[in-house]
Amino acid sequence: MRLRPITFVAAWLCASAASAQIVPSAESLSELYPGKAYSPYAQHKFPSRPLWGDTHLHTGLSVDAGLFGARLGLEEAYRFARGEEVMASSGQPVKLGRPLDWLVIADHSDGMGMVFDLIDGAPNVLEFEEGRRWHEGIQAGGEAAAAAALDLITTFSQGKVPQELLMQYSPGAPKYRSIWDDVIKAAETFNEPGRFTALIGFEWTSLVRGNNLHRNVIFRDGGAVASQVVPYTTQAPIGSTDPLKLYEWLENFEAKTGGSALALAHNGNLSNGLMFPVDKQYTGRKLDQAYVEARAKWEPMYEVTQIKGDGEAHPLLSPDDAFADYETWDAGNLDLSEAKTDDMLAGEYAREALKNGLVLEKKLGTNPYKFGMVGSTDSHTALAAVEEENFFGKATNAEPSPKRMQHPFTRTENGAFEGYELVASGYAAVWAEENTRASIWDAMARKEVYGTTGPRMMVRFFGGWNYTDQDLNSRQPAVLGYEKGVPMGGELRQVGRTGSPTFMVYSLRDPIGANLDRIQIVKGWLDKNGKTHEKVYDVAWSDNRQPDENGDLPPVGNTVDVANANWTNTIGASELGVVWTDPDFDPDQSAFYYARVLEIPTPRWVVYDAFRFGIEIPEGAETIHQERAYTSPIWYTP
Repeated sequence: MRLRPITFVAAWLCASAASAQIVPSAESLSELYPGKAYSPYAQHKFPSRPLWGDTHLHTGLSVDAGLFGARLGLEEAYRFARGEEVMASSGQPVKLGRPLDWLVIADHSDGMGMVFDLIDGAPNVLEFEEGRRWHEGIQAGGEAAAAAALDLITTFSQGKVPQELLMQYSPGAPKYRSIWDDVIKAAETFNEPGRFTALIGFEWTSLVRGNNLHRNVIFRDGGAVASQVVPYTTQAPIGSTDPLKLYEWLENFEAKTGGSALALAHNGNLSNGLMFPVDKQYTGRKLDQAYVEARAKWEPMYEVTQIKGDGEAHPLLSPDDAFADYETWDAGNLDLSEAKTDDMLAGEYAREALKNGLVLEKKLGTNPYKFGMVGSTDSHTALAAVEEENFFGKATNAEPSPKRMQHPFTRTENGAFEGYELVASGYAAVWAEENTRASIWDAMARKEVYGTTGPRMMVRFFGGWNYTDQDLNSRQPAVLGYEKGVPMGGELRQVGRTGSPTFMVYSLRDPIGANLDRIQIVKGWLDKNGKTHEKVYDVAWSDNRQPDENGDLPPVGNTVDVANANWTNTIGASELGVVWTDPDFDPDQSAFYYARVLEIPTPRWVVYDAFRFGIEIPEGAETIHQERAYTSPIWYTP
């Protein structure tokens, strides 16, 4: 039987009157719910998710990118990073699997924009014999173009490019000013706070006898501040290859503009031992208090992995680490003009630098190598594409083709890096509170960052003194992580504390990627005799494996099908986490700790090439690997 409308109204009014009798007043509400907010996320201000980006991307404005065929510019680079489809320089359509949250276009400051005049045969270039030779090689194409590119890079690294030519593309030249204005304009156009951040930056291209000492400079501010300067170069008399001079430039920049900037050191595995000196610089200057303080101030991050190899650890430096020999590049320097020797390795790899930083801190009072760790691409295609199944190479001549595995990256009488040795790596994750320039830059400055070889696994790492399993199992571990300790990049102090520090670490797999094998904590420390040590602890792992009598954890297994370029997530775990206490802690020893997260085995990019092009994989090429993440360390100082 259908009620008349008046009945509904009367019933609603009666119900409302009854409800009104039980609605508490404001005074009684405060009595019912005193103290902390019920919502675990209220009244807390901390980053809730990692923002993914690339600190190291080149467009055709970089001399070496343009010489190897890159024709994409600033606009295409930003559009691609934001998730749009673009046409690669090789004529292939390309799109990221997932957009990035932010990007730093870091074109080389030396000779920025010169390559387009080389290609066009501009009169100011052709008046030099070298300029004519390079132009003719580029126009000939193929191997001639590649030879011209390598010749220019080598000539530059040896300081033999005509100064009159370089000065046309250096600070003070109108052409250079115009190019820098274009860089800033593009960043301002594509910067969209809250959705996508375009950080302004450049690469300072210190190349000493082929030894890579490059740094990327990243500005916190927008175009109004960045436009008050032009990039610093290595060209004398205005510029220098000495990092101390770069630090002076940064100091002057901040004093002049009121803005903020930082420098990011490249992975050092092509520096032939010069990236992390322990006694003196390549200039012969002894390391002193001024050096360690300046480096600690201006270089809060290190690029631990990229296309030209992984730089976390080396098997000769870390012989007890079963995972140290990963994508190792140790044949020589950037142009292979000087062969690598074992004594150079200690000045190139992140873990050894972190240990040596403890030594220098004891000696000089400041740790110059107290850096956070990120990954980035160093792609010279304007495409930040390093997904294994979507890898577009180091340069245009290494974009997907049936021949790119056999095409060497570089080769001389001292050694070679073959095409199949290029690494589809990496990305940088920042724990920023919001997707803006200031917030992302601040996360970099405080080192709350981590790097991966490409996958986007989420990793949290906290250090304190009284974390418990319940803190982790609460499903809101970040709340207690910040309340009871410090995040990655932080410093532990033992004031009023007893016992050993505890670390809370957990990781979620990339939502569309591989399961996780294990989480490790890497510790380095300085003993009372001034000697450094390291140890790798397996702290969380999948599949109910048990360590053997030597404490070694069995491998997770392998589901890779090389023939069909596939793997399955039938092994491993979607998430791992643990609260771990250092069993070997000595309160009198300075130390650092960082987490390394390993995925289960998956195919390298060469497997996808072989499957899609129907070709053979070259002998010697690795086909299977375990991708990984490296957090920034947490330091303990007595």
